[in-house]
Amino acid sequence: MRIALGLEFDGTPFHGWQSQADGGGVQDALEGALSAIADTSIAATAAGRTDAGVHATLQVAHFDTDANRPETAWVRGANSLLPSAMAVRWAVAVPSEFHARFSATGRHYTYLVLDRPVRPALLAMRVGWYHRPLALGPMREAAEALLGLHDFSAFRAAECQAKTPVKMLDRLDIAREADMIRFDVHADAFLQHMVRNIVGTLVYVGSGRHPPSWVAEVLESRDRSRAAPTFAAAGLYLTGIDYAPKWNLPSTHQPVIIPRQ
Repeated sequence: MRIALGLEFDGTPFHGWQSQADGGGVQDALEGALSAIADTSIAATAAGRTDAGVHATLQVAHFDTDANRPETAWVRGANSLLPSAMAVRWAVAVPSEFHARFSATGRHYTYLVLDRPVRPALLAMRVGWYHRPLALGPMREAAEALLGLHDFSAFRAAECQAKTPVKMLDRLDIAREADMIRFDVHADAFLQHMVRNIVGTLVYVGSGRHPPSWVAEVLESRDRSRAAPTFAAAGLYLTGIDYAPKWNLPSTHQPVIIPRQ
């Protein structure tokens, strides 16, 4: 039997999704709880590997088991065993052909940047921070160059293992609420650090360090050294995974609610 799960987690105490030798990955915590419920070893596969410190309002994973348990056991039972920074939102049986990663057709991310002179305290590890106000107009103009099908090598981590750097980025919305800037991004798939590198590069434009046209030049160069440094993991949220309706999954998209200070 194959079970799909919807998950949320605060990435702060974890070393990313992937299992770690010290047991500090999100995957380690999830597999430990599921194995206890199943009374046998469980291996879970996620739609995508999040980095250390990155959060998720909705991550999707699947696992196979011969254990006959009600779906509520995979939710309430697992949550009783998981650390407080993580929770299973839903669990459903799916066909064996379903794969959390390979059946996905798109991913949603949100990045939150607090742009004010004073660093965050209540929102520490929940948002990125820039010490001066950022101009939305130039950032939005620059973002236009990134939309569409492109080679995103200039925004790719050196250790990225993706087979191709070509991705379809079809949404990059930038909005402000008080001193919080929100970047909402959607693509068919993402390279390692791609969103954080895009945000860092747009922040350079919003701060006046470079003109909007510079982003197109960086993209065209396919040279990671031409872009800005990778922005902090703290402000990044995986907010959803796209799947075909035939899988009949519960909601797989959960927007970030901007926290109040």
